[in-house]
Amino acid sequence: KIPSTTPKLSGQGKYMRPVSGKVVSSYGPKADGLHNDGVNIKAARGTPVRAAENGVVVYAGDELAGYGNLILVRHQGKMMTAYAHLDKILINRGDTIERGQSIGTVGSTGQVDTPQLHFEVRKGSTPINPDKYL
Repeated sequence: KIPSTTPKLSGQGKYMRPVSGKVVSSYGPKADGLHNDGVNIKAARGTPVRAAENGVVVYAGDELAGYGNLILVRHQGKMMTAYAHLDKILINRGDTIERGQSIGTVGSTGQVDTPQLHFEVRKGSTPINPDKYL
């Protein structure tokens, strides 16, 4: 069961970068006509992925096509963060998590060939450029 209350934000203003590494695909339209709703950050398989901000896990699984192992975290202010292509998921749906907590590990599940983290920031269901929040 998912808690109805969302923990208060850490008060640090910006979200924490969930993993260190080179951005291999930035937010926005791509040459192939697709649109990246987030950023893809290259990192070694098994690198810990950290929660960008305090929140509640509303999804943890692999049922959304293309994303592989995916975690969705709800934050205050109708904000949501998504973490995709994970090798391992270390938390469960309904967990309350803290900024900086390790929630999974970098992998290459879903439609990617190399280990990387796909990270999205959304307000409601609308994707926002994560650079504005990190």
